[in-house]
Amino acid sequence: MLLLMGSLLQAEESNPDNLPDFEKTGDWIILPYFFSTEMTGFSGGIGTIAQGLLQPQTTFVGTLYYGAGQDVINNGVPETAHFSGGLLSYSNIKVPYTKRLYLSGWGYTMHIPKDTIYTDGSNDSSEDDALTTTSQDNYYTISLNYVLPMGEGLDNPDGLYELHDGFATGRESFGNGTPFVTGRTSLGIKTFYEHYEMENWKETEAWKDSDKTPEWNDSGLRFYLLHDNTDYDLNPSRGYSFQLQYSNDFGWGDNLQSWNDIQFKYSKYFNLDTLSFTKQNVLALNFWTAYSPSWDNSREILPGIDAHRPPPWEGAKLGGFIRMRGYSSSRFSDKAAIYAAAEYRAIIDWNPFKTDDFLKKHSPVAIDWFQIVPFVEVGRVNDQYDFDLLTDLKYDAGIGIRAMAAELPIRMDVGMGDEGVHMWVMIHQPFDF
Repeated sequence: MLLLMGSLLQAEESNPDNLPDFEKTGDWIILPYFFSTEMTGFSGGIGTIAQGLLQPQTTFVGTLYYGAGQDVINNGVPETAHFSGGLLSYSNIKVPYTKRLYLSGWGYTMHIPKDTIYTDGSNDSSEDDALTTTSQDNYYTISLNYVLPMGEGLDNPDGLYELHDGFATGRESFGNGTPFVTGRTSLGIKTFYEHYEMENWKETEAWKDSDKTPEWNDSGLRFYLLHDNTDYDLNPSRGYSFQLQYSNDFGWGDNLQSWNDIQFKYSKYFNLDTLSFTKQNVLALNFWTAYSPSWDNSREILPGIDAHRPPPWEGAKLGGFIRMRGYSSSRFSDKAAIYAAAEYRAIIDWNPFKTDDFLKKHSPVAIDWFQIVPFVEVGRVNDQYDFDLLTDLKYDAGIGIRAMAAELPIRMDVGMGDEGVHMWVMIHQPFDF
C-alpha cells in the first residue's frame, strides 16, 4: 500500500516560543493514487500533505483508501471483503517554550481482505505454512524526541535545509564527521499500541477452539538513540547514520503477552563520480540486526506461539517494503535476525516534468528528479543469536524507481527472491526505517 509520510525541507524562521501560528497552514498537496496487490485487491485512495502546518518544520499527512470487493472464505463461510482504512500523521511539532523537544504522532486503521500471517516464520519454514485471513489492524504511536545540543543540533535542531531542484544546497562540507561532535544526535521515547483481529481463526492451531474472533494486542514503549551524520537526511550522498532502539511490551491490559527486543542499524553512503546521463551516483550500504531477549522458544502460551515472543510484525523480522523486499511482508520472524543491503542510487538527467511544458503546467506536484536503484539484500532469522545467523542466508535482488515529489522521496521497489516477485510503493528511502 502507499503510505504518505514526510518532512519539511524549507528553512524558515519560527516564533521564539514555538506557539502555533494559525495563519500558517503550509502548502497543501492532494495526491490520488491506485494500486493492486493480492492482499488488497484493486484499490485507490487520496492523500494530502501539508508542510509547515502551524510551525515551519512540521508535516501533516492524511490519506483514505478503499478497494474493490474480493471473494474470501472465513471459517468456511464465503464472504465479500473490501480493503479500506486511513492514516493520519503530524510530525516534528516543536513543544512550545522549548528549543529541542519535538512531538510526533501517527496511526492507521486497515481492513484487509486477504492478509497473510506467518506464525512460524523460522528460517526453514515453508511459505505455504501460513494463515490467509480477513483482518482488522489498528496501530497508533506517539513519540517525543530531544535533539542534543551538540554538532548540528546546536544551530539547526529543526533539521531544516534549503533545497534547489531536490538537492540540499550548502551541504558540501557536511557528512562523515566525528560521531557526536558533528551531525545531529537525538534521544527519544515512543509509545505504541496495536490491535489486530483475524477472522479465519478456525484454520489456526492456537485459536481453533475459540468461540469469538481472536485478538493479538500489543502496546508499550520504545527508547532510542539516533545519530545522523549525512549531508542530507532524506537522500544522503555521503556520510553515515546509526540508531539503537529498545522496545518493551509490558503485557498490560488485554495484551497477549509481554515481550522485548533490541535493534541496531547502521547506514553508510559513498558519493561516486557521475556518468554522462546522471546528476548524482551514490553507493548506499545498510546493516541491521535485532534480538528478542524475552523470547522463550522452549515454552508456548498457545499452540504454535512461543512465550514472550513479539508478534510476527514486530521484533526480529524480515520481508516487506523495508528489509528483504523479495519476500512477502513479515515472512520471517524469530528470536534473532541479521540483514545487510547495498543500493546503487543514480539520479538521472531525464525528467520530463522539468522539460515538457504540458507536464510542468498540469502536474499536481513538483517532480525534481528520478532515481534508478538496483539493489541486493541478504538476511536470516534464527532461534539464537549465534554464528548460525551467517549460514543458510536468504538472498534477493531488485530494482527501484524513485522520485523527489513535493520535496519528498517516493519509491517503487520490485524485489525477487526464491519465493517470487514482490512490488512495494512507499515514501522515504528504505534505510530510513
